[in-house]
Amino acid sequence: MFAALKRLNIYQKEMYPIISRLLLGYLVFGEIYFIILLNHGIIDVKFGIQELVCGFTVFSFLFWLRIADDFKDYELDCRLFKERPLPSGRVTKKDLGIFITILITVTLVLNFIYMNNFLFCVLLYTYGSFMAVWFFQKHKIAKSLPLALVTHNPVQIFINLYIVSFTVIKYQLPFFDLTNMLALLTLYFPALIWEVSRKIKAPEEETEYVTYSKLFGYKKAVNFVFIVTWIDIFTNFALVWNLNKWSVLALLLNVLWCSWKFVEFKKNPTKYKIVTKVEMYTYIQESLMILTIILYIIMHR
Repeated sequence: MFAALKRLNIYQKEMYPIISRLLLGYLVFGEIYFIILLNHGIIDVKFGIQELVCGFTVFSFLFWLRIADDFKDYELDCRLFKERPLPSGRVTKKDLGIFITILITVTLVLNFIYMNNFLFCVLLYTYGSFMAVWFFQKHKIAKSLPLALVTHNPVQIFINLYIVSFTVIKYQLPFFDLTNMLALLTLYFPALIWEVSRKIKAPEEETEYVTYSKLFGYKKAVNFVFIVTWIDIFTNFALVWNLNKWSVLALLLNVLWCSWKFVEFKKNPTKYKIVTKVEMYTYIQESLMILTIILYIIMHR
């Protein structure tokens, strides 16, 4: 048992650092939760065990997806990423299988006992289960990067839906309104941007690994990310417009900087990896969203 725990510790350090990912889970939850409440004029937040479970569920679900991806890509990783914990044998499929079974069970039990939106939790894990088995169409999806994107990337919307449903049920808010619809998309687009940009390379850096730049050319792939980035920023503008106009300006400056990096990359794709700039843009963007929430709460107390 201790040997298995040691192997799992190696895995989490390299593939899914628990502390930082747990923090990420609560940041994702907190951004959507507070954006909805503040846009509905609610400052008197009733924080308790449900909020803790909701943030933990986001962390737990993303942990499961990380492991499921390692299972799905095992054969490819054995060829291209032999140094990773699972292909290298430093952790076994049995270790991860037992661990994730326990984690999912604990998460579902906590949701059943404490949460007001258990059905949405079931919906989230149902979608995740379909993803794990390639929607029973592995022979088609595994061979098509765009098809994999279309079927798998919407998982962020299901995560957002889980958070939105909990929030509107707890505070008796209307389910279908503009704020909630935008909240469903607010973290979906950054996930889409990152997923595509991490698979954009300069022509001379391409390998056996299938990328969007190999399929469509790096310029067309960057153009797609550029367009989605601007669609994304308008959802952020709408969500913070009534909270802080300075945040709108800061978000605009951030997206202008990122846009310039896209232009630079198209001129010289060997200058840097475009995903590094996308990640920096996303970190700044989400930090501004969180800062907007904190400042609004402080100023309106």
